[in-house]
Amino acid sequence: MPAPDEIREVEIQRGYLESNPASVLYRCGKTIVLCTASIEDSVPPWMAGQGKGWVTAEYNMLPGSTSPRKRRDRGAKIDGRTTEIQRLIGRSLRSIIDLEALGEHMITVDCDVLQADGGTRTASITGGFIALADAITQINPEATIGNGPLRDSVAAISVGLIDGDVKLDLDYILDSNADVDMNVIMTGKGRFVELQGTGEEATFDDEQLQEMLRLAKIGIRQLTDLQMQALKNNC
Repeated sequence: MPAPDEIREVEIQRGYLESNPASVLYRCGKTIVLCTASIEDSVPPWMAGQGKGWVTAEYNMLPGSTSPRKRRDRGAKIDGRTTEIQRLIGRSLRSIIDLEALGEHMITVDCDVLQADGGTRTASITGGFIALADAITQINPEATIGNGPLRDSVAAISVGLIDGDVKLDLDYILDSNADVDMNVIMTGKGRFVELQGTGEEATFDDEQLQEMLRLAKIGIRQLTDLQMQALKNNC
């Protein structure tokens, strides 16, 4: 049984696709997400002429990522959960981007879940940041965190309350049995981007909230270190 503050094993493979150097295969436990970042030399019409860029995201779970099979989202028939998650990913990635320094480029980060075992949205954010960083170096090879469009890094992790105990980085079984679950998104400098905490026929007090945040910060620090290590490695 993992310790309460232990994250699942993480594996990061940059340059996973030959067709897109800004591609990352991100594995967290049994959850596997393919994150790719694509660059366009234009911005949405409502941003044209402002001298700013834009970062957006799309998220999808492939049919074989779960059992039973998940139906594909087609055309305008995107379910509410998918829409909510891809907006979360986009907000999280934009939180650490200087859009003016990006210039009039649009980067779309696609997060495709190949296998789901809890934490797909947090894995998409954490892996999506690495793909985003690789895309930015294609635009500006000299860019580094704090010098160029990237103001900071961003990562995300889940934490939950199960039978009165706080657990970090929930897989599907833990998540489905959690009385309270929370997704925490933070920057590498330790600033919060977003908190999503919900009780399932349960409530939580201030002491439990503080313990969940404490463990989440521990997990985010570990994920940030893994992100920085991955970005130092050659593809």
